[in-house]
Amino acid sequence: MEEAGGAVPGDGAPGKGRPLQSPAKGRELFRSQRKESEGSVDCPNVEFEYGDADSHAAELSELYSYTEEPEFSINRKCFEEDFQSQVLGKRWPELDLAQQKAYVMRLLDRLEVVNREKRLKAARAILYLAQGVFGECDVDTEVLCWSRHNNFLLYQMGTFSAFLELLNMEIANSQACSSALRKPAISLADSTELRVLLSVMYLMVENIRGEVETDPPEWKSSRETFRAELSFPVHCEEPFALLLFTMVTKFCSGHAPHFPMKKVLLLLWKVLLFTLGGFEALQAMKVKKREELGLPPLPEDSIQVMRRMRAASPPTYSIELLEQQSSKRGHRSRRPLVKQDSLDLYNERDPFKNDEATADEEENDDVDSGIEGELDLVERDAVFQAVPAQRPPIEQVSFPKGLPWAPKVRQKDIEHFLEASRNKFIGFTLGHDTDTLVGLPRPIHESVKTLKQHKYVSILDVQIKNEEELEKCPMSLGEEEVQETPCEMLYRAMLYNLPQYMIALLKILLAAAPTSKAKTDSINILADVLPEEMPITVLQSMKLGVDVNRHKEIIVKSISASLLLLLKHFKLNHVYQFEYVSQHLVFANCIPLILKFFNQNIMSYITAKNSISVLDYPHCTVNELPELTAESLEAGDNNQFCWRNLFSCINLLRVLNKLTKWKHSRTMMLVVFKSAPILKRALKVKQAMMQLYVLKLLKIQTKYLGRQWRKSNMKTMSAIYQKVRHRMNDDWAYGNDIDARPWDFQAEECTLRANIEAFNSRRYDKSQDSEFAPVDNCLQSVLGQRLELPEDFHYSYELWLEREVFSQPIRWEDLLHYQ
Repeated sequence: MEEAGGAVPGDGAPGKGRPLQSPAKGRELFRSQRKESEGSVDCPNVEFEYGDADSHAAELSELYSYTEEPEFSINRKCFEEDFQSQVLGKRWPELDLAQQKAYVMRLLDRLEVVNREKRLKAARAILYLAQGVFGECDVDTEVLCWSRHNNFLLYQMGTFSAFLELLNMEIANSQACSSALRKPAISLADSTELRVLLSVMYLMVENIRGEVETDPPEWKSSRETFRAELSFPVHCEEPFALLLFTMVTKFCSGHAPHFPMKKVLLLLWKVLLFTLGGFEALQAMKVKKREELGLPPLPEDSIQVMRRMRAASPPTYSIELLEQQSSKRGHRSRRPLVKQDSLDLYNERDPFKNDEATADEEENDDVDSGIEGELDLVERDAVFQAVPAQRPPIEQVSFPKGLPWAPKVRQKDIEHFLEASRNKFIGFTLGHDTDTLVGLPRPIHESVKTLKQHKYVSILDVQIKNEEELEKCPMSLGEEEVQETPCEMLYRAMLYNLPQYMIALLKILLAAAPTSKAKTDSINILADVLPEEMPITVLQSMKLGVDVNRHKEIIVKSISASLLLLLKHFKLNHVYQFEYVSQHLVFANCIPLILKFFNQNIMSYITAKNSISVLDYPHCTVNELPELTAESLEAGDNNQFCWRNLFSCINLLRVLNKLTKWKHSRTMMLVVFKSAPILKRALKVKQAMMQLYVLKLLKIQTKYLGRQWRKSNMKTMSAIYQKVRHRMNDDWAYGNDIDARPWDFQAEECTLRANIEAFNSRRYDKSQDSEFAPVDNCLQSVLGQRLELPEDFHYSYELWLEREVFSQPIRWEDLLHYQ
């Protein structure tokens, strides 16, 4: 675009009889072009309710790509051919429960045959049952009802265990891996067996996971048994989630490029959600754990507080770029004096009413260079905000009276306050003593009393204190009693390969991010969406384009939800488990990656229409498909926003908050990567929960951004005050806090890493404790000990003897030397 006021090329240049455009026309042109690129600024309130997952039908529909639509009829054909040969003259709904169980047993027997094609047909017939025998149904709800019934039946007959064995066979199938590696382009056909197996397992997990009040007692019993089976593996095997993590790392390493990653990640997310518990279950576990530790109850239920919050209007930029240029030439617009609103009236006002543009100009100039220059992770794109032609009307937002959150004070905050007061008034300190107030004036006594009233001791504080005591006195305190929870089992299984798991998830997240550019060295995440034959018409290309974008959005959704679940559950289970995962995410550049994700037009992302409702399951299975046109593809659905994209944005913001909270070195990363303007643009989304987490991220870095930024963003500062929890003596708004000093950031991370390694070594690496174990010096008792040998050892016992004993020379001189 030409600069405003310049001539349009090819439309009469200066000197050819065409005058320059007037500033007013230039402003109109600039305004219209920016509105086209950014969309309307007057964003309505987003009626979005955050939860563990979307609706049941939506979660099932996202399992299938639109390219897989022909396979619904293939599954039905495989089932009907077999069913008609086994059960003459009847339909599936007409069978009683005993007959249905007998038929499922026959299908499971056919999964044991050697012939690969026959196994696949039997698996497709089972998949048709899991999909709800849609050939016998007339409406969507009937399909979902039969799908739920059939999945409980399949689980009770042992289908999940059978499919788990088949999945292990397919993962170990080296022939499929080598053929996929030789192909120049991988398509759906390369992952047919894996997709069928993963689809059945996902449908079973998703249908059994959901609780309904009308469920019969045997279904409730099956649900708890299934949860235990996934959480606590039998026969000393690994948890099922670990198998899925292994598939993710194998895919990212390039050894298995044909793995259908979207289905793997969706199944991984739902298994974590089912075994560990969702956000409400997590809140209940937190309350229970505080009771067990003897801590006071939580001041409020954070889930309910966030549901009551209302969104504020996004920032608007009242000074346009052209007007700024003219003001630099000496023209200043006169603005009438407005009486400042009192804080009491603030609840009725718009906290983002009129942020001034000067700071945003400076931020926009270097926002991209901050991230791209440091880590080469965020591509450059212009960071402009749409400029409204007229100021939008101020909405009357009714916040609850008072602040939404009860203030909190840490023990450390009280100690810092008393240390400063004692140094000032009596000239010496008393260390960690917070009870002795001799020599301090009465206002200090009142301040300490108020601080102690709002003192909050977290579960993390208790865990860190216990860990320090165990490190100091390992002999006297003895062995720690560790409760075998699903979270503990998962962490123990993930521990030694956890860095690889985190790197693999972030690699896929980077490849699926909408701001990522195609690179030759990036992984191919489209193997399970691209058809064998590429589209030849414009309509087919448009459909595939929608499918690819939807595919990437679903991957982002599943990874963001999985990371958040892992962080929250590990944090509750033990603080150093959470810190171990967090450190490896930070080391793998998770912070700039999330900032890169938000360095886009977020309003366009959450309102994207990458869906074709007539092709969604189960609608496409019971309705005649209309002829698709370009208009119907472009229209998408009628929803105000895309649930999965807004869900992903909130999850990523929550992950970023988890990584940076109380970590000054990581907060400085936010400052270095110029995150403030990126985050401020995310405030355009009028959804209270998303705005809350954006404001939290802005709050923790405010003290580092300088006085000019704070002065230019007073409305944002007011919104932080209004919405974010207060720490009584947290000097976040002025930067005078002792923790804001920029030294020892590297030492902070090193100390944390040493604590994490000491925890992992003490609890999980038992060989390191050998120096404290008694030594048996008796030859007979040592030789008489029973050693646990692998089950297959006796098959290769003679080979082991030949290699390790008979073929090894005996060095008698060494034996004499040691004697």
